[in-house]
Amino acid sequence: MMNDKDVLLSKFKLNSLLTLKNRIFMAPMTRVKAGDNFVPTQAMAEYYARRADAGLIVTEGTIIAPDARGHNNVPGIFTDAQVEGWKKVTSAVHANNGLIFLQLWHVGRVSHPDFLNGKLPVSASATTMVGKVSRSDGLTHGASRAATLQEIKELIRAYAHAAKNAIKAGFDGVEIHGANGYLIDQFLHYNTNLRDDEYGGSIENRARFALEVIKAVGEAIGFERVGLRLTPGAYLNEIVGDMRDADVFKYLLEQLNHYPLAYLHTGTFNDTTQYKELNNKTMTEFMREHYHGALVAAGSYSPETASSGIQQKKFDLVAIGRPFIANPDLIKRLCSNAPLTNYDSSMLNTLY
Repeated sequence: MMNDKDVLLSKFKLNSLLTLKNRIFMAPMTRVKAGDNFVPTQAMAEYYARRADAGLIVTEGTIIAPDARGHNNVPGIFTDAQVEGWKKVTSAVHANNGLIFLQLWHVGRVSHPDFLNGKLPVSASATTMVGKVSRSDGLTHGASRAATLQEIKELIRAYAHAAKNAIKAGFDGVEIHGANGYLIDQFLHYNTNLRDDEYGGSIENRARFALEVIKAVGEAIGFERVGLRLTPGAYLNEIVGDMRDADVFKYLLEQLNHYPLAYLHTGTFNDTTQYKELNNKTMTEFMREHYHGALVAAGSYSPETASSGIQQKKFDLVAIGRPFIANPDLIKRLCSNAPLTNYDSSMLNTLY
């Protein structure tokens, strides 16, 4: 058995294009520090560059279109100015010998008319959320509307166009955000997909939107530069679990095996949680059972538990979130066995 440090700091070949210098991802984390018109800032460039020792950085969720957002001050990837802003980030990371993927994000129903010129958020179906909008001044979620077939086609094109813009901005690839109750996830769960057309009803139809987005993005920039984040278990943003969800995700994961994706990524804060709708498995366990490519676990892993999981072949890589906020030099600290600074929520106030 290798020691924990040797396991996590070992190189990992994702594919013929990308070899990671270690098995530790910097997980995507919403920071809401972009400038006007969703343009990335110099402070963001410096923030990511300080963490370039990660095997791979995955950026915060980045909106693919004006109607994709659920917060103020999130970055975008649909205008020339945003592309230019991101070039500062990728150049800074690459100057420090890092690799960085952009996370493509559309929140779907997890938005509010205040962000959408008074329009209702688009989703798989017309549903209602009741919770408060995070990072807002007292806004409460409400009704969404079902995307038309024409809008679905436009959304798929928007994902592909955003991916092309990401490559133009210098990113090494993209991660499609298909998790956490956002737009793609809303099509996958019975609770939020009430459609009876080709995007709802049957298992194949419920997975259709996700697969069409993946195919469009992969054809736009190459599948080996595409990662995907999923949450098969009902987890965030008022998604309610359904025992039929497992069949949808099983089908989706089996279809993903036909594409040479860079990786699949679990989206959770606690990867020890078992879900009844997943036959009492964790999300990573469920995905490992049905997906045969590189798997990235996330969710409160320590170096010890991450190393153990990799050695037991439960997953191949691990994504670390809040410890990277507290420790920009996380990899160096692991290399030297130096203690880690504990995360504190006050650290979110700046982009240290």
